[in-house]
Amino acid sequence: MDRLLISRALPDSVMDAARDRFDVTCRDTTQPMDLAECRAALADYDVILPTLGDAFTSEAFTGPIRAKGLANFGVGYNHIAVDAARAAGLAVTNTPGAVTDATADIALTLILMTARRAGEGERLVRAGEWQGWHPIQMLGMHVSGKTLGVIGMGRIGQAIAHRCHHGFGMEVVFHNRSTKDIAGARQLPSVAEVCAAADMVVVAVPATPETVHIIDAQALAAMQPHAILVNIARGDVVDETALIAALQARQIGGAGLDVYEQEPHVPEALRALDTVTLLPHLGTAALEVREDMGRMALANVVAIAERREPPNPV
Repeated sequence: MDRLLISRALPDSVMDAARDRFDVTCRDTTQPMDLAECRAALADYDVILPTLGDAFTSEAFTGPIRAKGLANFGVGYNHIAVDAARAAGLAVTNTPGAVTDATADIALTLILMTARRAGEGERLVRAGEWQGWHPIQMLGMHVSGKTLGVIGMGRIGQAIAHRCHHGFGMEVVFHNRSTKDIAGARQLPSVAEVCAAADMVVVAVPATPETVHIIDAQALAAMQPHAILVNIARGDVVDETALIAALQARQIGGAGLDVYEQEPHVPEALRALDTVTLLPHLGTAALEVREDMGRMALANVVAIAERREPPNPV
């Protein structure tokens, strides 16, 4: 029976299915694997099911390797040095379709919470400081009919645009590295032009070397003073230092973040700002979604173990 390492526990139904087919080892921690663990796993297991943050850097592939492949749990795989893995003879896969709707829903959650000051309002109530309703209490930004800007019009970007256009009557503008014809949306040539045109800018690009700090000081400077930035991609696609400076100077209206540059560290300067909604990377955190992701990852694992072409190669 092939040996499978699951780097962090998955939902019970997924774990049971894995044990039916493989000799499974699951680490007993919720923390990501460090470099030494990754090297050891590559030498000891036939297939590895990594999760966010596991240190499969290029250095991990320099020792002895038994593994046939890495079946990543999640659509993002910037924690895996894919070229080094392939050079070492490993297949690398991910779980794309399963995450789309859940991640788009979190983007809408962050748009609404930030625009309508919901996090700030809840903190006020929980602190026992609410003095009662009045006509100019905590006035936020009305969302319906505004302009949405999407940076990265892949599956998730399109799902966000669909929700905002059809659900809230928003005009949609977007920037994408390739030309796309999206119903109800207009493509613009640059990130800065999207930022200048939108009332809310959502970042939905994959994490690659090319997208690091795609939202930088220049992009933030192009945004309107009332506009909000939402990031549901990966933390390093936004220059966090530049974002903090823009928020502190009230250069933009606010931000909604589900991801951070140095997760799980969230700068105190961000935590101190009432204009920011902060979530603990909840993008796909729904049981049925994680079960779907797990089943997709397991299908990749089985294919890798059987030396077949996996369903979702990266």
